[in-house]
Amino acid sequence: MNDEIRALGERVGGRLRARGETVAIAESSAGGLISAALLAVPGASAYFRGGGVVYTGDAKQLFLKLSRTTVTKPRAATPEHALVLARGVRERLGATWGLGETGAAGPTGNRYGDAPGHTCVGVAGPVELTETLETGSADRLKNMEQFTLAALRCLETALARTPAA
Repeated sequence: MNDEIRALGERVGGRLRARGETVAIAESSAGGLISAALLAVPGASAYFRGGGVVYTGDAKQLFLKLSRTTVTKPRAATPEHALVLARGVRERLGATWGLGETGAAGPTGNRYGDAPGHTCVGVAGPVELTETLETGSADRLKNMEQFTLAALRCLETALARTPAA
């Protein structure tokens, strides 16, 4: 994990802990790096409810208990789908915040025509936010790192926009 990801994970984790709030993660093309960034912080058990890499529709249905229709409409790699994941994991794990990520890490795009380096992030909680990132790169690992940063920044922005519970 690079220093930028670690520092952002520490900052977001610290803010969640200070507020007494929790987070649950449903990530796809970030491959577990979002969860790892939050879990690398000592004391993460105070705010991290759980998470999973839901890389396929079957995984989304099984782990998040979402219906087939819910995981296919809206299609993956869209802001709407990222919110479906965020809402689903938030509800499933009883967290204050849910964070969903969906995209195409590379080296090729996805079956929907999105280029490699495309991801969408959704945060669900007291406020809802989405963000779309296009890195323009086919480098899978670098994209996964950029997706992780985008997701953590989106959560950090959501936290900044709401008073503590």
